[in-house]
Amino acid sequence: MSTILLFSVYNLPGQGIHMKTRDKLLSALKANAGTWMSGEALSRDLSVSRAAISKHVRVLKEKGYHIEAITNKGYLLKDLSDRVLANEIVDGLDTRRFGKTKIVYFDETDSTNTQAKILAENGAPEGTLVIAEKQTEGRGRKGRSWLSPAGDGIYMSLIIRPDLPPSEAARIALLTAVSLAEALIDETRLPLRIKWPNDILVNKKKIAGILIEISSDMDVTHYVIVGLGLNVNTPAEQFKPELKHIATSVLMETGKTISRVVLIRAFLHRFEKDYETLLTTGFKTIIDRWRDLADIIDKKITVTEISRSYSGKVVDIDNDGALILKDDKGDIHRIISGDVSFL
Repeated sequence: MSTILLFSVYNLPGQGIHMKTRDKLLSALKANAGTWMSGEALSRDLSVSRAAISKHVRVLKEKGYHIEAITNKGYLLKDLSDRVLANEIVDGLDTRRFGKTKIVYFDETDSTNTQAKILAENGAPEGTLVIAEKQTEGRGRKGRSWLSPAGDGIYMSLIIRPDLPPSEAARIALLTAVSLAEALIDETRLPLRIKWPNDILVNKKKIAGILIEISSDMDVTHYVIVGLGLNVNTPAEQFKPELKHIATSVLMETGKTISRVVLIRAFLHRFEKDYETLLTTGFKTIIDRWRDLADIIDKKITVTEISRSYSGKVVDIDNDGALILKDDKGDIHRIISGDVSFL
């Protein structure tokens, strides 16, 4: 069950004059952050009633903005920290569909993938973004948990409805890894690598994980949930002792904090571009870039599945993203899921 401290839905189309007034109000509060603004002055400047100002402030507070209101003093925007609010993401977002249809924001929830699946089952359109400041039950591959403290990372899920057979929908996992890696390289210049199939590493430590969940019948893909967790401004002391040698963050690697909103926009931009490439021209350019970023061909590895493991040299990654492994006996194995360790 989801624990929701604050929940809001931001629908971009059809907001009319009310959204324009609200945006102008938010801009005025931001421009004077930390300073009290009287309701009378805001009413005069925006050409609306003081009752309308009060109504719009109430909506902004519901969307996650920390605005204090006191009679005879007015309104004070208290917090301009890097919160992953819908308005902040949309402002400057240059996509056509992802993040532009609907953004569902949670101050706290169990898992964005869980919430995205509920929305998808109820008909949420492609491009719907679910995002949270904090997850209490963040999930990774194979049921593992994902550290999801408030204010430090990005925890988000996208609903997509690709016109692909289920056998090809699995390619979304590798596409997402490429898109996220490219976005991070553009914004941070970190030496990122992809660990098969879709973990993102820096200096052999995990900085991001991707969880893809597919709903399909035999020949129809109903929807795909693209979930990702990214350690952005997570300090070293936030990680549990057992994670410190295998996990890292943008802050730990660069020594600098970075805007999570900027990274979200960068990922959405890149993902939309790669997704359209997949649907229109095919998978080749994406899998070729995946191979470049993975640097796994000819490496000796062990792959552990649920009930067995294989050791040998990686011969290739095929065009469906399966790992082709040649063991010491010369036998070839096609592996579609497992945990990789380098020998």
